Amino acid sequence: MASPKETKTDGCGKFRRWYKSRRCQLWRLLLLPFIPILALIVQTTLSLRSSLTNGREVADVEEQVSRATELGKLVTRFQQERSEVAFFIFTNGSTLRSNLWQRFSETDNAIHQMGELPLLSFKTRAKPVDGRMFMTELKELRASINDGTSMTEAVEWYTNANAAFLSHLTKEIKDTDSSTIWRYLMGFKNLLRSIECKGIASVLGINYFARGSLQPRSHERYIAHMVLGRDLLDNTLNLVPSLIPLHKDIKEDSPEYQVLEKKNQQIVDNKHENGSVADAIEYFDQTATLLDKLRAVQKQLREYIREGVTESLREARRSEAVCAAILVLVCVVSPIIIALVTNAVNTIQVYARNLSEKARELEYEKELSDSLLYQMLPASVAKQLKQTQQVPAEFFASVTVYFSDIVGFTAIAAVSTPYQVISFLNSVYKLFDERIECYDVYKIETIGDSYMVASGLPVRNGNKHATEIASMALELLEATSMCRLPHRPDQALCMRSGIHTGPCVAGIVGTKMPRYCLFGDTINTASRMESTGEPMKIQISEDVKRALDKTGQFITTPRGLVDVKGKGEMTTHWLEGRTGPSPVRPTASTLTYTPSFLARIHSQGRSSSPRYQPDSKRDFH
Repeated sequence: MASPKETKTDGCGKFRRWYKSRRCQLWRLLLLPFIPILALIVQTTLSLRSSLTNGREVADVEEQVSRATELGKLVTRFQQERSEVAFFIFTNGSTLRSNLWQRFSETDNAIHQMGELPLLSFKTRAKPVDGRMFMTELKELRASINDGTSMTEAVEWYTNANAAFLSHLTKEIKDTDSSTIWRYLMGFKNLLRSIECKGIASVLGINYFARGSLQPRSHERYIAHMVLGRDLLDNTLNLVPSLIPLHKDIKEDSPEYQVLEKKNQQIVDNKHENGSVADAIEYFDQTATLLDKLRAVQKQLREYIREGVTESLREARRSEAVCAAILVLVCVVSPIIIALVTNAVNTIQVYARNLSEKARELEYEKELSDSLLYQMLPASVAKQLKQTQQVPAEFFASVTVYFSDIVGFTAIAAVSTPYQVISFLNSVYKLFDERIECYDVYKIETIGDSYMVASGLPVRNGNKHATEIASMALELLEATSMCRLPHRPDQALCMRSGIHTGPCVAGIVGTKMPRYCLFGDTINTASRMESTGEPMKIQISEDVKRALDKTGQFITTPRGLVDVKGKGEMTTHWLEGRTGPSPVRPTASTLTYTPSFLARIHSQGRSSSPRYQPDSKRDFH
């Protein structure tokens, strides 16, 4: 036996293993809901990061669009100032159409709203021009208008300046090509360039009507700028289809549009005519009116851009707020979910432990009930009865049946109390039950002092049934000789036994208390072998003797003819013993009146069932 210290150490080890297993199972169950929660947190964090990045990009786009629109306004002011300067020089200082100095002031305000001017790259210069140098040149040009500066020089400077601004605008728009506003910005730039080209062409047109013709180079420039202006305007309308109705209204509702188209065609033809200052001024006014209408379209496009940027920025802020709210909600709900899952897991584990205990108890009770059922019925028959609820009767061609009773049982019962009779029979038949456990036999029943055993059923065992019953009968006879009556120890116990071999039918009889019964002449003959026998002797029939003689292991002596009720005279024999030592069989001395299957179930119950554990700490795995 293990010492108490070793038992305690083993119990502590089992408890630690159970606790470790429980913690591992708890962590595994916690990981199951935590994985999707973690994935949701990661996804929401990434979405929030993407929204923040998109918001920053939209804010950058908004700033760049604001600069681009301000730059567009500045280009528009320079285009208007160029037209006014050209008209002023052409008319030798006429202020009939507008106040030139007021136009300078509007341009200066647009420059002031721009803030610091960017570096401008002029095609005619190797180095870029900064804002201070640009303003110096602009002031010098304005101051030289009254000092004999030619219209061509002034227009050329303004054209180069606008080209530099438009080049910078193109760069600004390229930096925002990842935004959804890119299409509007490209249309805005193209519309600006279209107005620029038409403005340059208008200056050349003034020269045509004033002089009557254009030089070849000027004529080529006019055609190039007019064609490029039309292409850029068509490209703008393709990029921003919502501007098409506005452009259509200009063409249909402007009476000067058709007149201006004819004059433009006249310039394209470049036929020499007499120059007219009045025609030149009229052409200038018509062109300026058309350009102002195109600038109104440009203003509407700026509104589209501003609305688009505002909506994109609002959507980005809304997306940031939603992602942040989801992330906060997930972070707040996650501990609650984990706590609930932990509580549920603990409850499940407690329930599983209780269920495991109940399952072991149920298994023990089931084995116990099965064992009791197997005492009443053969195991194979009981299993079939539990499965199908019906067990058909079965014919056995050859079985061996054993009967025995106690000689003088009536006289013993007459001088004994009922309790003494029952105690006496119980001790005898418990002893018999112990001995037959070692043989391939099945106990049919006990009625009073009668003891009935059969071999070869319900499981057939070939030709072994006769030898099994004969060996069992000899051992029971030997055990009987050692029995004494508990209340009359001086009186020996005498048994009378009989054996017969033959066919029979076996089956289940009854439903309330079903019994496995045998039917046939073999059972009657075996009973007659017992009733016509003598005390402490085993009478066997001729059929049993022939079966035993085939083995050559048993000693029999003939008894002769015996008158058997219902059978007539029969030749019978006495079974005396074996020719050699009895074969070694499992001993049943340790059963102490407990069948082997019950002892096995009891031992299993003590090792597995909680009811047999003296320690309250149980090991769960």
